[in-house]
Amino acid sequence: MADRSLRGMRLGAQSLQSEEGVTFSARVSHTYRCATCSKETVMIFSADAEAPDEWECKYCSRVATRLVDSTPVIVDHSGEKVARSHWDMLLERRTRAELEELLQERLTVLRERRGQQKIGA
Repeated sequence: MADRSLRGMRLGAQSLQSEEGVTFSARVSHTYRCATCSKETVMIFSADAEAPDEWECKYCSRVATRLVDSTPVIVDHSGEKVARSHWDMLLERRTRAELEELLQERLTVLRERRGQQKIGA
């Protein structure tokens, strides 16, 4: 039985696949420069894929901009929506004068209610 054991192969250590008959897709490298730390990152993309104009810097995790002929690409953020706060939405519906008036009304109601309550009851 010991004569028939498999020899010469380590399980998982080597792949039995070869690169024979495999055609790799075309690739393009793009360079991104971070404005914060001034370091450059080279990323490799498929030639068919459209490279993004911005990429996360691998050194400081800030936004890095793609370089074209050693010049950063100008990224237009004008079409992006800006997050609005509750205060911004409130100012769209009412003016500051109306808000001041409402605040004073609510404060007087609260003060009257506080004055009518008995202490210890």
